[in-house]
Amino acid sequence: MPSHAPDLSDPSGPSDPLARERSHLTASRAALRAMRADVEALDLRDVTANWVNAEVLQRQVEERIKALADLADTPLFFGRLNYLHAPGAEAAEGAEGEQFYIGRRHVHDADGDPMVIDWRAPVSQRFYQASKKEPMDIALRRRFGYTGGELTAYEDEHLSDPAEAEHSSKLLQAEIERPRVGPMRDIVATIQPEQDEIVRAGIGGTVCVQGAPGTGKTAVGLHRVAYLLYAYRERLARSGTLVIGPNRSFLHYIEQVLPALGELQVAQATVEDLVATHVEVRGTDTARAAGIKGDARMAEVLRRALLSHVTAPTEPCVVVRGSRRWRVPGYELEEITQELLARDIRYGAARDALPQRIAHAVLVRMEQAGEAPDDRVQDAVARNPAVKAAVKAIWPAVEPAKLVLRLLSDADFLAEHADGILDADEQKAVLWAKPARGVKSAKWSAADAVLIDEAADLIERTHSLGHVVLDEAQDLSPMQYRAVGRRCTTGSATVLGDIAQGTTPWATASWAEALTHLGKAGAAVEELTQGFRVPREVIAYASRLLPDIAPGLTEATSIREAAGDFAVRAVDPADLDDAVVAACREALAHEGSIGLIAADARIPALAERLAAAGLTYLAPGEETGADARLTLVPATLAKGLEYDYVVLDEPAAVVDGEPDERTGLRRLYVALTRAVSGLTVVHGAGLPERLR
Repeated sequence: MPSHAPDLSDPSGPSDPLARERSHLTASRAALRAMRADVEALDLRDVTANWVNAEVLQRQVEERIKALADLADTPLFFGRLNYLHAPGAEAAEGAEGEQFYIGRRHVHDADGDPMVIDWRAPVSQRFYQASKKEPMDIALRRRFGYTGGELTAYEDEHLSDPAEAEHSSKLLQAEIERPRVGPMRDIVATIQPEQDEIVRAGIGGTVCVQGAPGTGKTAVGLHRVAYLLYAYRERLARSGTLVIGPNRSFLHYIEQVLPALGELQVAQATVEDLVATHVEVRGTDTARAAGIKGDARMAEVLRRALLSHVTAPTEPCVVVRGSRRWRVPGYELEEITQELLARDIRYGAARDALPQRIAHAVLVRMEQAGEAPDDRVQDAVARNPAVKAAVKAIWPAVEPAKLVLRLLSDADFLAEHADGILDADEQKAVLWAKPARGVKSAKWSAADAVLIDEAADLIERTHSLGHVVLDEAQDLSPMQYRAVGRRCTTGSATVLGDIAQGTTPWATASWAEALTHLGKAGAAVEELTQGFRVPREVIAYASRLLPDIAPGLTEATSIREAAGDFAVRAVDPADLDDAVVAACREALAHEGSIGLIAADARIPALAERLAAAGLTYLAPGEETGADARLTLVPATLAKGLEYDYVVLDEPAAVVDGEPDERTGLRRLYVALTRAVSGLTVVHGAGLPERLR
């Protein structure tokens, strides 16, 4: 129940605390509209030197206008802090306390005085960190409850009052347990202290988060991006940020979180998107071939294959200028070549340096002959046909796709450069049974595209971003980690995942190993084990699988007060489809989103049965709404998604759909932990031993 303790705000205005807070909300919304109107009224004529600058400025203004939109159903502020003393003046005698409303964005009045403080500001941190044990100079923390955009309740904690006992927040619990409909929403009002520590970690280092299901690791990663953009905006505006997810359905599900926090310019992609710029992916690999191609050893195979194109010169380079001939002997060309190889720089950079080094050798001879050449002469010599011919012979241009094409098509070429790295069986596994005629006709697989990306980086350095968030990272191969790591070599990363949810044959065995492949060895690893999404009974049931799928991980616990609806129903195999449809109807009687999760092979049959039963359903990534709340989800696409109620069809089929039992049990663990309020397991075949 809301506390009706004396209000610490300005005593002017309505006497009822709730009415006073509503009045502040109304005034804050008016101030936000005024801020937007001020930006819309800006006259940009004649303020820039050229049309390019004008276009850039106009785009920035348009983005600012979007960021200042007042979303009617989104609370402008969700909390209030009353300090005992002015921030930074805790020790000052008689320093008067201040009051701050905490919200998703900063709002100020016509005089520039703050009406709402951005949740990312330093003064807001105590809203998340203060407690009865550590009040942090906070007299009052007030949480607000909303229905739609209307403020309907408040709840007080007098953190510095020893007479008031510590208690859990009913409004906080209600917000955590609120039904999910539509895309993922932000958790800015419910961030917990251990999550806040990760969100506000500095940009200087990489952070890895091992998070059990429902611990909010994805939300933490997205809020960390929002915080970094607030704290290091200019730096990241220059270098860029990127969120990497496992598939397009997942990215569609999370795409509204950052805009709701006022951040509109963060790019999103899958690993496949990053590497698909080189070739079109049209083929597939066997699990064994994909595992070998994804092994970090392939990086050395590619390096050897690329450097094999460098050829020791056998002929001198003779440059003709006017009536003079300048000769650089073969042994000196070889010395220059070996020196460039020893520097271990990119293949393309070394190739670009080679003509200048040859030209310098010519200039030394010119100077010895009494001439006085300058830089323009050296550049001219570097462009001389004889020098160009020497460079082409010694250090030829190499196209990354053609290099990989030859490795996968030419058994002798692969054997030469994989010697001592891949055994004969491994080489046979990655070779194409039918070599392609060219780059365009080849049926490249996703793993091939990653190899081409590696080769491209060996030739020319990949552009590095300021910060990269990598979600569901446990499923990446070592070569995929390297591909992501290339995108943040000079920046930092936030790595999110759960070892127990690794469902690829090459899934990460340990975060230390993964971070090494990413190029961020030694990064801090934080573990989140408190669940906010999955009900207690559901997470306890799913955790029975942990000894088989991830023996070293801590079992997750749920802080949710509601145990959740949970049922396991055994039916005759002939009645399985009807029982699943009946369970979906029961789930639809509840408020919120419904997910029917099944093995991929079962999806067509279930789709047909749902249609026959007159139940409208969506595909993953399609937005749920009042008229369509049921989503039919292949088990392979369930990772990262969440639904209020989940119906899980035939667990044995989910396990059998994977190449090995451990991967199958991990896939089942993922499916079991997608529920927010209730889970119904329907099975005709036997359950895995741990779940019996």
